[in-house]
Amino acid sequence: MVSISGYGQSGPWKNRPAFAPTVQAESGFTEIIGRHYGDALARTENDAFNHADVYTGLQGVIATLAALAHRNRTGEGQHVDVAMVASILSVNDRVSYELSDIDVEGEPLALSAPESPVIDLPDGRKITIAASPVSTFVFQRYCAMMRRNDLLIDPRFITAQFRRDNWVDLLKEIRAWVLTFRTIEELEAQVSEAGLAVGVIRSVSEIAESEWARERGAIREVDDRSGGVARVPAPPWIFSACELPDAGLAPFQGEHNYEVLSNLGLSSDEIAQLEKAGVLISNVPEEAK
Repeated sequence: MVSISGYGQSGPWKNRPAFAPTVQAESGFTEIIGRHYGDALARTENDAFNHADVYTGLQGVIATLAALAHRNRTGEGQHVDVAMVASILSVNDRVSYELSDIDVEGEPLALSAPESPVIDLPDGRKITIAASPVSTFVFQRYCAMMRRNDLLIDPRFITAQFRRDNWVDLLKEIRAWVLTFRTIEELEAQVSEAGLAVGVIRSVSEIAESEWARERGAIREVDDRSGGVARVPAPPWIFSACELPDAGLAPFQGEHNYEVLSNLGLSSDEIAQLEKAGVLISNVPEEAK
């Protein structure tokens, strides 16, 4: 059996219920976002995505597969406890720097994806070039890519902290270079030479209608159980030797609580007690029961 909670089943917040924004707030995630983006998030200092929900679900699947592998080897089953806060800590690529109080002297942490430059094109599109030129290693690649070795000794960009402080000037230099290309394809060829990547900033609807999505089958339509259909992402996996079964109808929240938990050995009374205590949530319409 797998249990997922805010802080897990030990410590001062034992079994404390939590939602994604509170978990992200209490795990240091929101503070880092606020510190990084400053005024851009001054009103909410939060994020548009429920990272804690998604990542904890993935960690729960990984833990379940590991427990099943253990059972196959030993014949022994077990209870698996997955904590949302621990999951957020495990996926935070900055956490080791934060915990060790490492002074990086202005260098971006980890892959620096949040500082990849976004560049407006004359036709209204926006692009981004992967990795941040604030990083010394990446800046050297940018200079080679742009054939601008003079920028390596420019006083405005001589260190990571100077590049951060003069970010607007650096972005102007990059944009001026980008605008010398007639097409995205020409730009991409030279960016690739430097071991970097360029991407057009698209909406979800745009990527869903792209040739890639059609060829991949990345979007599918499912019965919404209300007389219509809903468009949802298809599973991300494609296997070479087998086909995935049809996913069937999307379940309502808690629709299979009794089925799953009874298979794990819980009685109807025990499941009812978990529902009464608020551990289990069920939002199944009467007509679907």
